[in-house]
Amino acid sequence: MPNQNQIYFNAFNQMSQIGSVRLRRLLNFFPELKTAWQATASELLQTGLEEPIIQELLLRRREIDPEAEFAKLESKNIKLLTFLDQNYPPLLKEIPNPPMVLYLLGELLARDQQAIAVVGSRKTSPYGEQVVYDLVRDLVRANLTVVSGLALGIDALAHRTAVEFDGRTVAVLACGLDSIYPANNRIIAEKILSGHGAILSELPLGTPPLKHHFPHRNRIISGLAWGTVVIEAATDSGALITATHALEQN
Repeated sequence: MPNQNQIYFNAFNQMSQIGSVRLRRLLNFFPELKTAWQATASELLQTGLEEPIIQELLLRRREIDPEAEFAKLESKNIKLLTFLDQNYPPLLKEIPNPPMVLYLLGELLARDQQAIAVVGSRKTSPYGEQVVYDLVRDLVRANLTVVSGLALGIDALAHRTAVEFDGRTVAVLACGLDSIYPANNRIIAEKILSGHGAILSELPLGTPPLKHHFPHRNRIISGLAWGTVVIEAATDSGALITATHALEQN
């Protein structure tokens, strides 16, 4: 059974205007999120939220049924992890601006805290493909979990190789978990969920894979791992954005 905080974490996460920073303001002011959800405009103003955001929040919460939204997750066997939960990934808590909510398909195990992120280009070379295969094989043999973004190319090969060698792998999406993107990787996603790991997103159901979601998603890929390996990538690629996040996260 979900606790009330989980229900209202999910409800607030339906509002694109309420990101991690603003949600923390609400958590710091109200004893529980249900109280924040029912708060008046004057009470919300005391949290430090801006007036236009408060007006949008009041409007949006009339359109959202927290219980019904959470029931959608349960119907799809999607679990919700919040920043306050004990099983929230501890490494991820240490990054700047960690996601306050994670949606989860599959299962995260304690051993998945020992992870390496493997990312790279969507257009692979034979060299890159061989390096991914050899590296991921050895990571699996060392009982390390492989984290990537389920994109075409290097990401997909990293997940596929981890599964091939009966290892653990975690995929982080830039869309809601009610759709696997890209669709070409649905078979890989099914194999991950057949006991080989988990698929995560911070985005609510129904969120499409918009371009600006990907750079933001990449901080989670690096944030879940001890280190990040870029196999091959263009100078303006998402893989190098992930590397930048890894450096910022130390």
